[in-house]
Amino acid sequence: MANHKSSIKRSRQTIVRTERNRAEKSRMKTLRKKTLTAIAAGDKDSAAKASAELSSAVDKAAKRNVIHPNKAANLKSKTAKALAGIA
Repeated sequence: MANHKSSIKRSRQTIVRTERNRAEKSRMKTLRKKTLTAIAAGDKDSAAKASAELSSAVDKAAKRNVIHPNKAANLKSKTAKALAGIA
């Protein structure tokens, strides 16, 4: 356990940030599954809506350094490519 006042505070901050980042990543994964499910079902309208939500969440996560900006770009690109493949 931390002994100094500053290290105790840093420990608290780390716990809070870890939980926040975990929630953000979980939300992104859920949105990605929702998007891929809609794409697999061939429902273009709901897939486009879910893709827009995913894109927004991914951009926000990259902006907050939860994920790397290149990973955000890769996720958005893969989703857009899959969305374009719907007949």
